[in-house]
Amino acid sequence: MPVRLLLLALGTFAVGTDSMVVAGILAPVAADLGVSVPAAGQLVTVFALGYALLAPVLATLTARWPRRRLLLTGLTVFGAANALSALAPTYDLLLATRVLAAGGAALYTPTANAVATALVAPERRGRALATVLGGMTVATALGVPLGTWVGRTDWRLTMWLVTALGAAALAGIALLLRELPAPSAAVGLRDRLAPLGRPRVLGAAATTLVFFLAFQCVYIYLSTAVAGATGGDAGRLSLVLLTAGVMSVAGSWLGGRLVDRVGVRRVLLAGSAAAAATFAALPWLGRSMPGALVYAVVVPLAGWAVSVALPHRLASIDPGSAPLLISLNSSALYLGTAAGGVAGSWAIAVLGGRWFPLAAAGLALVAAGVAAATTRDAAAGAPAAAEAGAAAA
Repeated sequence: MPVRLLLLALGTFAVGTDSMVVAGILAPVAADLGVSVPAAGQLVTVFALGYALLAPVLATLTARWPRRRLLLTGLTVFGAANALSALAPTYDLLLATRVLAAGGAALYTPTANAVATALVAPERRGRALATVLGGMTVATALGVPLGTWVGRTDWRLTMWLVTALGAAALAGIALLLRELPAPSAAVGLRDRLAPLGRPRVLGAAATTLVFFLAFQCVYIYLSTAVAGATGGDAGRLSLVLLTAGVMSVAGSWLGGRLVDRVGVRRVLLAGSAAAAATFAALPWLGRSMPGALVYAVVVPLAGWAVSVALPHRLASIDPGSAPLLISLNSSALYLGTAAGGVAGSWAIAVLGGRWFPLAAAGLALVAAGVAAATTRDAAAGAPAAAEAGAAAA
């Protein structure tokens, strides 16, 4: 496997770890900064919202920049922001640094995907993209539980870990990626948003947004949902997160094969239904470690299978515009994550720490309903998605 692709994947690993590791250190962040756990959860919300809103804007503003400059600038901003997060003395300043980190991630990740597809022959683009995006998946499997474990005594150590990962990727890319292909023709912001005027595209984006709203409503506050099982012990929480991460990798693998075999519609409906049922059972599963581990197996497996089906679905609508459509899917994903942080906080306030996953169950059923109403029985074509990495994430 080319070293240059692995360096790009190291960058996406750092970004993926940063985007979700806060979910594992909410309690120490809240205690240190004197805020509630739901308030600490808004750190994930502002990162996701910042990414969703900044990605298309920054892509438009920097469309004519050389790709190497984009990669290096993105990682520099990302690393500096995480260092500032580690040093932030107050909650408000920490929120501001998370927005800055999101800006760096929004510059880096889409560019890394585009570079990956440009570094290899056309017939190898799908594998190159899978390698770079695999950094995000591995972040869920290893980066988040590792960051949670590192931050069990001081959450600031977790932010320094992410800073170091970003710095390593920055150094490697600066040394080994000296000449890169020129970027393709610039696409304006209006052109990026124009596909949302098509009902099928809007329905697909809405499915992505609602599903990740449901999924992240619980994941961001998973430490609260399984508090009865972990007793507040960071080691037990790390085990739950590690299990969830490993099953996320398995879900990605399984989702790709199921989409090819049974079609997007069935994967979306079955995955959403499985997630809804497990969310509904979580108030009881979360009382013991075996139950928490059942959740950590089922929901990530189903959720990541669905996450593979969603971009495949959009790419199949108009294969010629697949990169643009997949970028919309990514924005919807991050908007759903941001909304999930708000919805989870609200659900905890209204339903309590044990029962709030019931709200996620209802949202997952809504996602299934949107998918059922806006998809066809025919399988969506996968090949277009494999060629579409230039704008993914």
